[in-house]
Amino acid sequence: MTTAHTIDQLWFTRCPVPTATGLAYKLGWLNEEFARDNINIATLQEAPKELSKHHYDHELPSLIREGGNLLALAAKAQGAPTKLIGLTWIDEWQAILVRPDSGITQPEQLKGLRLALPAFIEHPIASHVRGSSIARGMSLHGYKGALNIAGLTLDDVSLVEVPSGRGNRNGRDNRNNLGELWSGLDALIEGKVDAVYVKGASAVDAAKRVGAVVGIDLDSYPELSSRVNNGTPRPITVHQSLLDNHYDLVVRFLYQTLRAADWAKSNLKGVREILESETRSGEDGVATAYGENFHLQLAPDLSPERVALFHQQKNFMLVHGLLDKDFDLDDWIDFRPLRDAEQQLHQYAAVA
Repeated sequence: MTTAHTIDQLWFTRCPVPTATGLAYKLGWLNEEFARDNINIATLQEAPKELSKHHYDHELPSLIREGGNLLALAAKAQGAPTKLIGLTWIDEWQAILVRPDSGITQPEQLKGLRLALPAFIEHPIASHVRGSSIARGMSLHGYKGALNIAGLTLDDVSLVEVPSGRGNRNGRDNRNNLGELWSGLDALIEGKVDAVYVKGASAVDAAKRVGAVVGIDLDSYPELSSRVNNGTPRPITVHQSLLDNHYDLVVRFLYQTLRAADWAKSNLKGVREILESETRSGEDGVATAYGENFHLQLAPDLSPERVALFHQQKNFMLVHGLLDKDFDLDDWIDFRPLRDAEQQLHQYAAVA
């Protein structure tokens, strides 16, 4: 039984995207790390339904969360006692999809067009509505990034609200069919909107199913600021009590994550095979969404550049009604665990 000062169960959760955490788990390294202390490690994705809500609210003290920042930031704004201990950045096929006959290939061509904006989801827990309205938050920031490239703003387009496509009345999202996240694709093919923001391997498969094509590939533009969104940067957060009472476990968890990131650099084929199950997509979807070099940069960090990009996302959410209130992001960060995990990795590497 887990208490404040004893622990026999460690939980973690990650989204269906490339993460070193997911690799470390699939490779068996996390289980090996904690088995010697008789600590079981498991994912919320495999947990009973009553625990899955903590992917959203982070009220489970023994949870390490690596997931989309919309939920992490919203939970912090709602008072969740968490700390930010790492940020990752993986470009994951952010694109504006259009109909094949549209002729749209550049951001400036979006001016005056109708862009699909998923509605806020219906959720039985009122405080979960904002952060859990993932499709809305991602689409809005995706359009903003594309328009900024051309010197345009959201005032230069018409946003057409479409059904949310994810999240339902019982509060459990449909994680078995992530393609449903992009409900605007139906409106696109029916001619009700002119463009739809999508991201990730599941979107590759969804686009192929309906016959949509890429009009604007956001990943092809050099400015990282144009690609700041729910997963870029992606935060790793922990409950304050886990740091206070089991700091060493957090460091060891991050060490295995860093170790998996190093392993990935020379094992692209193996990483892709794991990702097919992690992303719930096929081989083509993984290859299209993540390209040839994503496996070289899976390690988390807390560099000034990455923190500044995270500030951009937090400020965007505040301005567009996706946060309950503002908070001090810099004060949220605890640099110590990642620093100590990196030191441990270097020490073991030197011995080897």
